[in-house]
Amino acid sequence: MDILDLFYKGGPAMWPLLVLSILSLSVIFERLWFWLRIFAQEKQIVDRVVDAAQDNWEVAADIARQASNQPVGRFLYAPLRLAKSDAETFRLALEATAEDELAGMRRGEKLLEAVIALAPLLGLLGTVLGLIQSLRSIRIGDLGTESTAGVTTGIGESLISTATGLIVAIISLVFYRLFQSFVVNQVKVFRKAGNEMELLYRQSPPNFSNSASTIVRENITPPRKPGKTRVSESPEPPNTPN
Repeated sequence: MDILDLFYKGGPAMWPLLVLSILSLSVIFERLWFWLRIFAQEKQIVDRVVDAAQDNWEVAADIARQASNQPVGRFLYAPLRLAKSDAETFRLALEATAEDELAGMRRGEKLLEAVIALAPLLGLLGTVLGLIQSLRSIRIGDLGTESTAGVTTGIGESLISTATGLIVAIISLVFYRLFQSFVVNQVKVFRKAGNEMELLYRQSPPNFSNSASTIVRENITPPRKPGKTRVSESPEPPNTPN
């Protein structure tokens, strides 16, 4: 009941602050679950794909494809799913996929930025409205008497919205900075894994020549025509000695 009393005493600005706090908490919990899943499997996926790429690129591509539900899995699988590529195409596929995945990791940041900016302003607005309402009830003749006690109480209650707005903004700012640090760390992870994969590709690229030549031979070799036996209708009689 104390929380409800504080909420109602905070004035009309508490309702938009409640909406902002719900939005902020939903983003925070969703992003925390997202990052926990990434940190639990990311290192294992990178190690398995890199180790497999040293021996067999097809096995590495299959491992990365199975881990495509993770950002790093999609990042590593992007160049491996190409049928044939050179080192430049391999690197471009890594860079393009990294940009898309990092953009997805920043999802929700704009909403947190809006909450951080709006919550203190809404709290201040609630305080100003409360002060206006309290000061309206002051009469010059009542100054210095006990009748002004209610005015001071109203001023104190009007500060509740400011405190609430600051709390919402501070919590949102803490997690906003935390998620930004996670994205920066992912940039390092993607860069390291991409450099290792590109180095392995340059040292021992997949051999596409054998499969390509096999396909070419199968397409070029003409089908064997059935032989025809030509029977002489009028065979020459054998030479008989005179």
